[in-house]
Amino acid sequence: MTTPTVLRGRAWVWPDDVNTDIIIPFRFKARTNDPYEMAKYAMYGFDPEFYKKVKQGDLFVAGRNFGGGSSREQAPVAIKYSGVAAVVAESFARIFLRNAFAIGLPALEVPGISKEVQQFDEMEVNLQDWSVRRVKDGRVFPALKVDDFLRGLMREGGLVEYYKRHKSFPWDQLKAAPATN
Repeated sequence: MTTPTVLRGRAWVWPDDVNTDIIIPFRFKARTNDPYEMAKYAMYGFDPEFYKKVKQGDLFVAGRNFGGGSSREQAPVAIKYSGVAAVVAESFARIFLRNAFAIGLPALEVPGISKEVQQFDEMEVNLQDWSVRRVKDGRVFPALKVDDFLRGLMREGGLVEYYKRHKSFPWDQLKAAPATN
C-alpha cells in the first residue's frame, strides 16, 4: 500500500494539547483491535459524531503537543482509519509521532501552522519535499525535516508495509563494530 506523494484535502483545525484520550477515549481503546471500529471513536472527545463528518483524504492541522498521553497506537490508528490522510501539527508528543510513522500515518511538524489555517481550508501535504501548501493562495509551509528513510516509510504505509515490500530494513545490513579495549 503506497501512499501518494501529494495528499490533498480539507483541514480539520484542532487546538494545542490534543491528547490521546480526546482522540480516542480509554473506554473505547480496549473494545476492539479492528482499526475500522476504532475509527468510529476518532476525535470522540471533541465530537462523538466526527466519524460521520470526516471525508476520505481530510487532513488534521493542530497546535502544539498533539497526541500526548497513552503510548498505545490506537490514537493514530483511529485517525488513519477514519479517512484522515495526514496530521500536520506545530509539535507532537514523541510517542504519538513514533507510532504515526510506525503505522504509516504521515505526521509533519510545522511550527506556527495552526494560526495560518482555517477550518476546512483546502490543503496539500507533499511527502516528497516534506511541506504543506494552502491551496487558496499557494502559500507553502516547510515542515521540520526528517530522515529520508522515515519519509519513504510514510510513502510506503509504515513499518509493516515496508517490510512486506523489502523483506528487510536498512539496519539489518549493518555489521556490528568490533569491540575495542
